[in-house]
Amino acid sequence: MSYRDRLRSTKDSTVEDSPSGHCCENPSVESKDGDVVCLNCGMIQSRNLVGNERRAYTVEEVNKRRRTEPRWREFGPRTMLPNSKIDSKGRLINAKGKTLFSRLSKIQNSLISSIERNFWEAKPKLKMLTSKLNIPEYIKETAWKIYSVVARKKLTMGRSIDGFIAASLYAAIRVHEFPRLLEEVCDASMTPRRTVHRSLGMIVKEVLPELNLRYKPITAEQLVFRFGNDLGLPMEVQKKAIDMLTDASRNGLLRTGKDPKGLAASVIYMAAKSSNCRKTQAEVSEVAKVTEVTLRSRSKQIRMKLA
Repeated sequence: MSYRDRLRSTKDSTVEDSPSGHCCENPSVESKDGDVVCLNCGMIQSRNLVGNERRAYTVEEVNKRRRTEPRWREFGPRTMLPNSKIDSKGRLINAKGKTLFSRLSKIQNSLISSIERNFWEAKPKLKMLTSKLNIPEYIKETAWKIYSVVARKKLTMGRSIDGFIAASLYAAIRVHEFPRLLEEVCDASMTPRRTVHRSLGMIVKEVLPELNLRYKPITAEQLVFRFGNDLGLPMEVQKKAIDMLTDASRNGLLRTGKDPKGLAASVIYMAAKSSNCRKTQAEVSEVAKVTEVTLRSRSKQIRMKLA
């Protein structure tokens, strides 16, 4: 008798010997997930602890029959050879063993492609940068998708990986219209703005069209609420600032070529000045990262359009 026949006979005998008549009036006993259970009342008659493992030869069989297995990383070495002085049993490794494992580690690292090595270095940096700036997970995923295309196009050859990481994150921020400034990304990544700006230009020109993503420049309306929250202003003042900016634009305020930070800071300053929540020019300019001269000049232009 084969194993499958013995297993089937064991199941049949278990079902027959079970006191199915005592569970309910109309029992319907079946073997499910290792238990002989009545489908009507839910009473477990017995347990069948004999497994039925089968081999898998195709992709469909693997996806259907697999249960638990380690989840490998998408890139990088599958197994790390640590630089340790002791083995798994706690015994010291002699000099010959250290040399052997060092050589094995070098051989293993040499078997990894250049893109995987690039990803191995870039992924922790992107994670650290998004954690610093408190970026949502969906923007982080978009940034990693952008950087993956950058690495596969080999745009990082001879250029800074940090610059492309920061540029990919800022491009994802602009795609999703999240209120974060380029200066904040540069400061968090400790990368010069010129490097990030150059990398961002390459991403907008070569990568975003391939991913069907649209780069949306930041607007002053998005920054009004951001600056208002940073300054601790009530919502009434922020809405008043938005209304002032809308009225000035409707009356012919030229916004082309003007920094949105300056426009947002000026209407925030004017709205706070007209209410009881006054803020100094230094406070507003520090939050908006603009100079006080820009703040005064933009406020003068907006005031002329509102008159």
